[in-house]
Amino acid sequence: MNRNSNKLRDAVVLALIASAAGTGSAVAQEATGTTNLDRISVTGSRIRQVDVETAQPVLTISRADIQNQGFSSVGDILQNISAAGSPNFSRASPLTSNQEAGGQYIDLRNLGAQRTLVLVNGKRLGISPDGYQDISIIPTSMVERIDVLKDGASSIYGSDAMAGVINIITRKNFDGLEANVYKGQYSQGDGEKETYDFVMGFSGDRGSLTVGAEYHKEEGVWAKDRPFTADTYPDWDPAASLTTVGQWGNWRVGNAGNWQAPNRGGTALGPGQFHSQTSADTSRSSDQMHLLTPLERRSLFVSGNYDITDNVRFTTDLSYTKRESQRQIAGYPLQSTAFGVPMSADSYFNPTGGVADVNWRRRGWEVPRTTDSTLTTWRFAAALEGSFEIGDRFFSWDVGSLYNENDSLLINNGNFYIPAVADAVGPSFQNAAGQIVCGTPGNEIAGCVPWNPFAGFGTGAVANSLDDPNVRNYLFREEHATGKTSTHNYFANLSGTIVPLPAGDLGFAVGYEYRKESGAFNPDAIAQSGDSTNLASGPTKGSYALDEFYLELNIPILADLAFAKELTLDLATRYSDFTSFGDTTNNKFGLKWRPIDDLLVRATYAEGFRAPTIGDLYGGTSQTFPTNFVDPCDSVYGDVRGSARCVQDVGQGYRQLQQGFVPTTGRAAQSPVPFNSGSNPNLTPETSESKTVGFVYSPSYVTGLSVGVDWWSIRIDNTIVTDSPNLIMEDCYVRLIESRCSMFTRDPANGNIVGTLNYGNRNAGYTETEGFDFDISYSRDTDFGRFSAKSSTTYVGKYEEKSTDDADAVPSQNNGFGAYFRVRSNLGLGWSMNDLSVNWNLRYYSGTKESCRFTTRCTLPNYSAPDTLGVISPQTELGAVTFHDVQVSYATPWNATVAVGANNVFNKVGPMMTSQPSSNFSYYGGYDIGRFLYMKYSQKF
Repeated sequence: MNRNSNKLRDAVVLALIASAAGTGSAVAQEATGTTNLDRISVTGSRIRQVDVETAQPVLTISRADIQNQGFSSVGDILQNISAAGSPNFSRASPLTSNQEAGGQYIDLRNLGAQRTLVLVNGKRLGISPDGYQDISIIPTSMVERIDVLKDGASSIYGSDAMAGVINIITRKNFDGLEANVYKGQYSQGDGEKETYDFVMGFSGDRGSLTVGAEYHKEEGVWAKDRPFTADTYPDWDPAASLTTVGQWGNWRVGNAGNWQAPNRGGTALGPGQFHSQTSADTSRSSDQMHLLTPLERRSLFVSGNYDITDNVRFTTDLSYTKRESQRQIAGYPLQSTAFGVPMSADSYFNPTGGVADVNWRRRGWEVPRTTDSTLTTWRFAAALEGSFEIGDRFFSWDVGSLYNENDSLLINNGNFYIPAVADAVGPSFQNAAGQIVCGTPGNEIAGCVPWNPFAGFGTGAVANSLDDPNVRNYLFREEHATGKTSTHNYFANLSGTIVPLPAGDLGFAVGYEYRKESGAFNPDAIAQSGDSTNLASGPTKGSYALDEFYLELNIPILADLAFAKELTLDLATRYSDFTSFGDTTNNKFGLKWRPIDDLLVRATYAEGFRAPTIGDLYGGTSQTFPTNFVDPCDSVYGDVRGSARCVQDVGQGYRQLQQGFVPTTGRAAQSPVPFNSGSNPNLTPETSESKTVGFVYSPSYVTGLSVGVDWWSIRIDNTIVTDSPNLIMEDCYVRLIESRCSMFTRDPANGNIVGTLNYGNRNAGYTETEGFDFDISYSRDTDFGRFSAKSSTTYVGKYEEKSTDDADAVPSQNNGFGAYFRVRSNLGLGWSMNDLSVNWNLRYYSGTKESCRFTTRCTLPNYSAPDTLGVISPQTELGAVTFHDVQVSYATPWNATVAVGANNVFNKVGPMMTSQPSSNFSYYGGYDIGRFLYMKYSQKF
């Protein structure tokens, strides 16, 4: 072997730089007396290989692909690939106020973001206590490429890699300076986005340093400013947007009779100042709600390497991100009956003049509910990497560590402090000085400010209304919640070739990893006590650790034979030992066959697992008001109204109640009482099996053409089910699973579900999905410029779920319903000539179905499916939609690039979806919300 030290060093350096996974190791190979440097790392394997086309389907998004789009964040780019599922926490869901609010999380195959593993340079991204990985912390300017492994990879990367793996590879060895500006807004004049970033670096003989920094800001968009979100059910039932708990307030004695609302311009004192409530006395909550929540982000990413010796290199990645996001929803709809705080007959503001206590309702319109979320992330990775020889075999190794810390702070405003409300509407009187005082003469309540819930907004005086600063300061408390998660990871890897085989060298990779995950979330003491109208929740705190060992083999079987230009078998196994539940072993098999030079046939089989998260195991109980709750026994809208079980439980004529304790006006509504959800320390891991079979055909007779087709199938068993009230009700009354009926109680007086519906996580059932990915790319150089086309389509043939182990329960078929699109497809067309380029992209979503809410749009009134046991479940067909994006860019003589473009250039609006998938409005949270115009400027120095 050539032992020239410089060449050896160069071999190691080049191999390490080429690494996409970052945890692999360099392999040099003897070839005609010189060092062969053509082996690289690919996502999904820790063995360096000559061919980037592997047995596993991998989608690569290059830096050029990123620059040709009009999306300004890694999350937006990934959310629009065809294999992406619905966003778990869409920014069109302002009711979401947990730690994850404001982040971006990628869900492959609609299997949930917690089942998609995200890597940065081959190393895990930090997680929240509930297992979510926020990819918004990576500056787009630092991304070299993104690999999307659409296959299970637990044997390679461990837990969570069930639906696939996303590996974000950052830029390294950058020389010079690059500065970029991005600005845009919707054609409606809102939702402005701006990004300012730079990348700078230098490379020397023994090392390099690359630094990227980014400032990104997005303004919010209000629901009232879009016709498809201004009302709860646009075009079909505008009145449904009006809530009876309005900003004017209303009252009645007992639980019978008309609600009384205050007269405009009156004093709101005494019965003569009120009238029977009408629609003019209601509120439209969407007037105060965000459709797109605003955020601001600052990021810094540093990548460096240094050759300590000719055979040993030090590498490091450091990053810092601070993300601030806000959300606003309508003021809280306070109802005295929900909290046991009637207005005392002895209150100075009692409208009956002291005759009786009154039940009252009032939305805190003057003080909308807001949540300000701040997430600060620190990440540090460092490793020593090197190489050595034994005989004529070349090996490489790396040892290192990773530390990731997320610190979160949530500040909530706009929630009533119930003890203060009780005093403020309790007994009060006017003292000798003319002041209204809480309590009774001689028994005043110090510090208390009396409140008239019916004053304000032109009804009564400002004093003692929510327009009064003193009242606001007394009734509302700012609440603070804090959270912290950390990941400690240590690893050691060795790879190389063992023995020569007739078809090539037997490659291997072996390694050890230790990882510890710790997490805690502490709600404000007021929220924990339940004394606030904020949803009550308990603290989360816990940790677990694991040791893992893995082995991977690349076995060449045949080569350079007729109908076997290549036949290679890949084997991998990983043993994981968790402190939280025990151990698990997962294996993977891959086969790559190239019968002719132009055709690659591939297949994989992989076992996978997902360990329960800290939130799954140690999360505190929390309250929620489900916004789309359905009672199947409702006598007007219920799917099984009048059935024997419903008659047994609620009798005839039962009506489901919604907010305001009034009968629902549709099939689904928000519950007027909170339900309780919680964790389960006895959870065990989910397990999975994934399979792929496909081919890649690149005909030599058509230069620039490549066609790929892959069939995929994923089944997850022992699923950790985040139960839901709707699922419990459906299992009880539609599927007649008796054990589910014992999970809730009903009010004996009106039959409505009371606040004893408890649901939590459990291991039960399975999820199974399968489909096809079709990928076609073609490019050609002509006298009229370079033309290119790239198409990526995902067809889902099956999506089946079962959330119980009851053998008689029929699984649910979700494919083609709600946000489970049967087909998602992207087509990119490009043309470039000299310094000018034009790109046109199309993003297609197929039509789906959802349960009918309005008979006027119920296109399948007699629909029934196997999972409903023949019960008629009327459905509405929803149309398909295609969004078009265009961008024109020009490379200037002064080494800059200017681009202008529009996403959703035709201002398309998707179909209204009353099921509100990934949204708090009748509109899918993944659809575009308008035409977005932007410009980009990039300057290189």
